[in-house]
Amino acid sequence: MLHGVLFDLDGTLLDTAADFTAVLNSMLDEHGRAPQSYDAVRRKVSDGARAVVSLGFEQTEDSDGFADLLNDFLDRYLAQLSVSTTLFPGMAEVLTHIESLGLKWGIVTNKPSRFTEPLLSAMQLSTRCGTAICPDHVTHRKPHPEPIYLACKEIDCLPANTIYVGDHKRDIDAGRNASMRTVACRYGYISENDSADNWGANYIVDTASDLIPLISQLQQS
Repeated sequence: MLHGVLFDLDGTLLDTAADFTAVLNSMLDEHGRAPQSYDAVRRKVSDGARAVVSLGFEQTEDSDGFADLLNDFLDRYLAQLSVSTTLFPGMAEVLTHIESLGLKWGIVTNKPSRFTEPLLSAMQLSTRCGTAICPDHVTHRKPHPEPIYLACKEIDCLPANTIYVGDHKRDIDAGRNASMRTVACRYGYISENDSADNWGANYIVDTASDLIPLISQLQQS
């Protein structure tokens, strides 16, 4: 029986791409570079800030000046990380449904706590989620199962009675590595040459709303 639900953050629970795009384009404008489209940035968000900066400035992490660009990007993002960020369509109802069933839910993300905690607070989710595990809370980040195990411990649920919902192969790998059932999100931040169908998830959803009947089914089984 299902006792808990864990979510990835960017691209699964929250649509953060608009704020990433705004921050990047403000920097590109100051450097006299062409702006990047929302869609282009959206495909990079799940790979983190480094990938977004690399996209805009066409530099690799070992390029001269990349570290300064990255730090500038992160500082700017922290200052405006919830301007345009929203829950994905239907996700508000999903969370309400989970809570109405008496299930616990939490977050396991590769986004550092420096950004995750104020973002969840701004989105009025910090008091609702049972846990939010970030890479600086553990020794190994996803796809290692350690963050999943810690999250399950904090919401007092066994991995076998919990599902992990994510929009990247590393999310599905992390859940599988923790012997947990997994749900892949086709609506998330997936690169052009990738597909949620290839990750080996137990379930795949096209929209956040599709999670409601799935969670009800698993909770009753």
